[in-house]
Amino acid sequence: MRVGIIALQHESNTFIATPTRLDDFERDVLVTGADVRRRFADTHHELSGFFAELDQAGVEPVPIFAARTLPGGTITVEAYEHLLGRMLAELDRAGPLDGLLVAPHGAAVCVSPRDVDGHWLGQVRSRVGPAVPIVCTIDPHANVSASMIRACDATLAYRTNPHLDQRECGTEAARLLIATVRGEVRPTQVAALPPLAINIEAQQTDIPPCRPMYEQADQQLESAGVLSNSIVLGFPYADVEEMGSAMITVTDDDRDLAARLADEMTQYLFDHRDDFVGRFIDIEAALDQAERAVGPVCLLDMGDNVGGGSPADGTLIAHAIHARRGPRAFVALCDPEAVALAIDAGVGGRLELALGGKTDDRHGPPLKAQVVVRSVHEGRFTEEQARHGGQREFDMGTTVLVETAHGLTVQLTSRRVAPFSLNQITSCGLEPRSFQILVAKGVNAPVAAYAPVCRTFIRVNTPGTTAADMHRFDYAFRRRPLFPLEAIPRQWSIVHGHAGCRA
Repeated sequence: MRVGIIALQHESNTFIATPTRLDDFERDVLVTGADVRRRFADTHHELSGFFAELDQAGVEPVPIFAARTLPGGTITVEAYEHLLGRMLAELDRAGPLDGLLVAPHGAAVCVSPRDVDGHWLGQVRSRVGPAVPIVCTIDPHANVSASMIRACDATLAYRTNPHLDQRECGTEAARLLIATVRGEVRPTQVAALPPLAINIEAQQTDIPPCRPMYEQADQQLESAGVLSNSIVLGFPYADVEEMGSAMITVTDDDRDLAARLADEMTQYLFDHRDDFVGRFIDIEAALDQAERAVGPVCLLDMGDNVGGGSPADGTLIAHAIHARRGPRAFVALCDPEAVALAIDAGVGGRLELALGGKTDDRHGPPLKAQVVVRSVHEGRFTEEQARHGGQREFDMGTTVLVETAHGLTVQLTSRRVAPFSLNQITSCGLEPRSFQILVAKGVNAPVAAYAPVCRTFIRVNTPGTTAADMHRFDYAFRRRPLFPLEAIPRQWSIVHGHAGCRA
């Protein structure tokens, strides 16, 4: 048995003016053939789960293509055409395959086509024909399209946010594909696509309102004939027709059961839809709470959420802390210009810097402050634990620590980095527990990294390209009506998956 492996992953924030280009993928991940295995086999990514399960079952993995880069703006046409052409050329070169494991993100957008994941999955299906089973893994921040569902035999989303089960999801997908190729099961999938968008602030899966919904989904897995089910939370910053949530059920050759269970999960979401709207706290109220709480307290800067594509140089919370002259706090800002000026001043040097706020006018102006340069670092670190995104190696570029007179420590990085690892702080010689406030530019993803040191997490309603309040955005392509932006009727679409004829 030969099983091909393909991944093309990008979370596209269409409200960011700067597009995602080919060189963004080349700087992060753009590999083919054996290099796919070398890059992912020892990570906590779903591709690692693919390889591990195939090896365990004595199946030959055929690594074909993998591309990934940090969330950012819409992918350019030139970049997507290059990636797709290279992917399909490598697929043709791979020879006959008994099955395919594919890993889109599910929220990739190009100028054309806008539904990137549905398009490339459809191209792969056309290439291999209807008889080759395809099992797909997606991030729960996908915006599921009918094209995505129809191209694949089964689709599985990670079950956790922060995403800690990516490897396990890959293992489950590989196990299902192997059983399909062997004729032990016949996956039959149905997706319910309700006109409901779950607010990003309400998407942490191990606490309400998500936790009861996932508990109901887990109960469904105990039913005979159910192979898998997935709750897709959606990604509100990709302005596409399919933006919103989805429920996917995969059964063993029972389409009616799949439709009934997907509909049942959607009904739960509809009935509890007001619980998923989000509850917002402004900066000053968040700081008041943080000063009273036992530290360290993690303030989650939702409007400058790097994991959602934001620039990582938002200054609004830093301005408020600086104006209060405390408490002792830490914030990371991507600011290559300030890095260069601080290096010129040297360790121990004192200077006035304009910190952050240089990408646009949506995340606050630069914070002008007198600082002392404390240290300079290479900016590379490793995360050994399973953390959001499954990433192991990180590179912030040349990194400088500066400190204001009132105890605000600013980590200035040369490259954007998402706060998915506490080693972002400790690799620069800092003790996280020495701060009352740690500012993390995210919403739910940083929780896994910061939980070992922070007792309290406060999601702060800051403006920006990843603002939690969806009413702040001018959508042009999304479906209407869509809750919570409009009231919705009690109805939704059901999409059936690939129905190939396999021997």
